[in-house]
Amino acid sequence: MMDIHEILKKLPHRYPFLMVDRVTAIEKGVSIQALKNVTINEPFFNGHFPHRPVMPGVMMLEAMAQAAALLVFDTMGVSPDDKMVYYFAGIDGARFKRPVEPGDQLVMDVTMIRSKSGIFKFAGVTRVEGNLVCEAELMCTMRTIA
Repeated sequence: MMDIHEILKKLPHRYPFLMVDRVTAIEKGVSIQALKNVTINEPFFNGHFPHRPVMPGVMMLEAMAQAAALLVFDTMGVSPDDKMVYYFAGIDGARFKRPVEPGDQLVMDVTMIRSKSGIFKFAGVTRVEGNLVCEAELMCTMRTIA
């Protein structure tokens, strides 16, 4: 379990790009379940779409990647700093099953498939009220920057 205060200590993301509000379950090195509350105040709704607000699929993928980052940081016992960045390395099999709208709560289940040479692969599934809305395999890596 992690509340927003602990998430802010572990993720470098900030508004408007922080996409994880709470971690409800975590099993070190295995999986994480995290929540994102979707509100009409999200800045992307101004243009996507003004007449029918729909969360962009890429933002759901970003939310799952942030949950994956929290799993990696917890597993490795590290926190990011100004010398480390956690990057997307790839996305495979991304599928979007239904629109996500203001008022929805994303429940993201991310499972680590493997970790090799600093590259992590995850299976991510996101649901709203138990219904599948997004799934993908995500690859991420941590890199030290100068």
